[in-house]
Amino acid sequence: MPEQSIFDEMKDKGVSRRDFMKLCSAVAGAIGLTYLPPVKLAGASSKLGRSYRPADLVAKALSTKSRLPVIWLEFQDCAGCSEALTRSQAPTLVDLVLNQITVEYHETLSAAAGFQAEEAKQSAMQKYAGQYILVVEGSISPKDDGVYCTIGGKSSLDLLKDAAANAAAIIATGNCAAFGGLPKANPNPTGAVSVSEIIKDKPVVNIPGCPAIPEVFTGVLAHFLVFGSLPELDHLNRPMTFYGKTVHDRCLRRPFYEAGKFANSFDDEGAKEGWCLYKLGCKGPTTYNACASIKWAGGLSFPIQSGHPCLGCSEPNFWDGGGFYQGQSAPLDRPTAVAAGAALAAGAVVGAGVAAVNHGQKNKAEHESTEETK
Repeated sequence: MPEQSIFDEMKDKGVSRRDFMKLCSAVAGAIGLTYLPPVKLAGASSKLGRSYRPADLVAKALSTKSRLPVIWLEFQDCAGCSEALTRSQAPTLVDLVLNQITVEYHETLSAAAGFQAEEAKQSAMQKYAGQYILVVEGSISPKDDGVYCTIGGKSSLDLLKDAAANAAAIIATGNCAAFGGLPKANPNPTGAVSVSEIIKDKPVVNIPGCPAIPEVFTGVLAHFLVFGSLPELDHLNRPMTFYGKTVHDRCLRRPFYEAGKFANSFDDEGAKEGWCLYKLGCKGPTTYNACASIKWAGGLSFPIQSGHPCLGCSEPNFWDGGGFYQGQSAPLDRPTAVAAGAALAAGAVVGAGVAAVNHGQKNKAEHESTEETK
């Protein structure tokens, strides 16, 4: 008997069509779907045209596909990416685990341990060969036959190769898995390397960060679930949807940068007024990530908003990249005062537009709520 589709499972659990479409809208937002040229879903017999809304496209996929099996390995890491994922907001980890994916193996989150956990992993690798997503957290240590990182008597190198052999795709989450991270920092005693330095015959997507933004991870996973493929990647194999702009591009302190107003120390008047942290070593101008737009803790804040310069944790070798709080990441190149004023005016227009949209959405939500209670 074929496995149920995600939507069928949700219906059996009492989820209404309305709530299902809400989830689809959240997934579409996590993927970053805004414009839909004709696309063909994996397994579909025909293309879906431009008339489909993003949520409709996601709903079509979740109504025809069963849950996505995931195997998660941890090597030289601190489990920070796993911890961050449990706080994911869009879609939440609960939504993903219960409705869209099946985590077959995860050393930190699994209830099983020891031989039972290892048997579950081997069974899943065989049952879902060619279908499962392999998630890797932490760097790999091939030095001295891998003795510096072993699990169950096997080296991280052997474990990675074994799990990658039958994976449909690989997600390297966090800077350690994507670029080597802290373990690779000088003098790199374990010979730490990234996933892509070992695996050459499988598609690998890097989701760097220390830790990786959880919504970026869930967005990439949701994209694979819907389209059956990885999203568009940049030259470092990072998803363009989330790594296409620098932190500086969308920073809320950008107007101060344009106006030439900088904090010169962490306790001067500029710092107290929320001025740009560029002269305190902020790496925002050369760091590509979605921190300034997605933020953390459900959109509450991110380091620069909290008064701390960007450390560039989504870039290669950021631990050794010139030191923290020292120097600037790029030459100071500000526009003229006129251009700066125009930028501020444009920001005001965008802010007014966002406020208008939010007001409209609020009115719509109130109207729908009133209709439901009638």
